[in-house]
Amino acid sequence: MAKSRQALQEASSILPLPEYCMTKRLLTVLLAGKVRICCGNRVYLQVGRLRLRRLKNLIPFTGGAPMRAAKIAGVLMSLALSGTALAETPGYGQQLEGFAYPHPLLKFPFDSQGQSLEMGYMDVKPTGKANGRTAVLLHGKNFCAATWEDTIKGLSAAGYRVVAPDQIGFCTSTKPEHYQYSFQQLSMNTHALLEKLGIDKVSVVGHSTGGMLATRYALMYPKQTEKLVMVNPIGLEDWKALGVPYRSVDQWYERELKTTAEGIHAYEQKTYYDGRWKPEYDKWVDMLAGLNKGPGHKIVAWNSALIYDMIFTQPVFYEFPRLQVPTVLMIGDADTTAIGSDIAPPEVKAKIGNYKVLGKQVAQMIPGARLVEFKGKGHAPQMEDPQGFNKALVSELQ
Repeated sequence: MAKSRQALQEASSILPLPEYCMTKRLLTVLLAGKVRICCGNRVYLQVGRLRLRRLKNLIPFTGGAPMRAAKIAGVLMSLALSGTALAETPGYGQQLEGFAYPHPLLKFPFDSQGQSLEMGYMDVKPTGKANGRTAVLLHGKNFCAATWEDTIKGLSAAGYRVVAPDQIGFCTSTKPEHYQYSFQQLSMNTHALLEKLGIDKVSVVGHSTGGMLATRYALMYPKQTEKLVMVNPIGLEDWKALGVPYRSVDQWYERELKTTAEGIHAYEQKTYYDGRWKPEYDKWVDMLAGLNKGPGHKIVAWNSALIYDMIFTQPVFYEFPRLQVPTVLMIGDADTTAIGSDIAPPEVKAKIGNYKVLGKQVAQMIPGARLVEFKGKGHAPQMEDPQGFNKALVSELQ
């Protein structure tokens, strides 16, 4: 990466605008059509969906001494041959084969709805002084167990055993052709895993869709739930009751088949990170895009569609007052996530996904709930500010 950056800096410091424009055809051919060049007051180079995002994605070329076309081509060809900046989105297997998890990936085989299934999960021992407690981390819809990497590190250092499963239909777990998805079923699957591991009591931490699942788990297994923590959970409102149109499973499926890395990046930057982006997020885009690009992309898209239908039609919102366990809401207040906002009428879209308001409202609905707000953070505060998030989480779990 350092050599790639150096090559770009060299080009940007000596490349004059007129001559660069004249070499457009040559460079486009050399880089197999992956160059997009805009000539004008400034010139920009973009190479595919490249990992050049790590180099700010668009590199300005602002002039300098004259440069021969061959030298320009040579600089950019060396960049291409480095393989670092020009790598395309990888394609991963149906169960995310090929993507590296931060801890050993284990498998839990079990039978459900007449099928033999398996859940991928990580079971991480404490790295700090063991406190005898366990935290189970439940991922969101566009996330995997692996995206809890920094949270696992923080909890493990604080003495917790950490279990992070991939739910059925997600990431490293089975994606059935037919499955009656419900938060109750996913809760039962998670409970079966914990029973198999000999874990009687847990602190349940759920993010995004995992927050809805964590709520359902706490409602079903209050005696096994030591504490419930919801991190920017979706489901703090009932979108369909607020006027968001229904999308059929078939419509979700057609939408999911069109998933691309560019689309994931654009959506997450706008909705999850309030317009910001860090290089660390790139691998999570590659994870999702690679899963949707791989040989199992159709079954991945089908399960995704079934899961979206579950999320939209099975609200937990009305049951928040029934929670009987100590509950903490951890909310990045710049979050704007709302299922179906892309097809909602303008007047509906304007009033959904306002986490600055939703967090406070739901905290009032849950008996004895605590609210921890991360000012200016988006949908994933555990990824935007791992250190600050871990400090707050460990404090709330004590």
